[in-house]
Amino acid sequence: MASPAWVGLPKVSALDKVPRPFLIGVAGGTASGKSTVCSKIMEQLGHNFPLQNNSMVTIISQDSFYRDLTNEEHKRALKGLYNFDHPDAFDAELMLKTLQDLVAGKRVELPAYDYVLHKRLRDFRSPTSCTIINCSDVVLFEGILVFYFPEIRDLFNMRLFVDTDPDIRLSRRVLRDIEERGRELDQILSQYVQLVKPALPVSLFLSIFYWLSLSFDSFTFSLSLSLSL
Repeated sequence: MASPAWVGLPKVSALDKVPRPFLIGVAGGTASGKSTVCSKIMEQLGHNFPLQNNSMVTIISQDSFYRDLTNEEHKRALKGLYNFDHPDAFDAELMLKTLQDLVAGKRVELPAYDYVLHKRLRDFRSPTSCTIINCSDVVLFEGILVFYFPEIRDLFNMRLFVDTDPDIRLSRRVLRDIEERGRELDQILSQYVQLVKPALPVSLFLSIFYWLSLSFDSFTFSLSLSLSL
């Protein structure tokens, strides 16, 4: 059986630091398995826990950079009518600044986003309102539109696109949104058909400039790697 593509990467240790982090962008449709792929890469590099303050390998989700919704947008979101897969849903300026600071070896604060209130948590006295990330050797940045913004796209040393069967992605999204975000089934399906599904070609198109396609089998957790030109 072929070894995963990242097996050849050197093991990272506190005694073997690099001048700047190796930044990997991981894109893919909603519920495609981006976080799981990142966790598998982290395991191969000898680290099992994301978002550790002093970890040499760090996973960051683009979801942390959703912007606060206005009252009108919040009302639309409650009805499943707000497009969270659109570039305007993100704080691109903060996203770029955070990644640039990480590349420069600086400590950063990741905001925490409340999916029910559709706002960032503001009480910085609470440990759940933000996450402190120190300089890491490898940073995995995952999200549906991580390749959309040119200034951010150019920061990555490697770009991956996770390709997963649409039916599997939909079933995962339904379970996640009901269990973790308190949403109703009809709202989830309506939002998926009207807003989420049409957004995938944008992410795909932006990934073809330079990307590796990861076909993810959610049932066996096996990964196969192929170069897409």
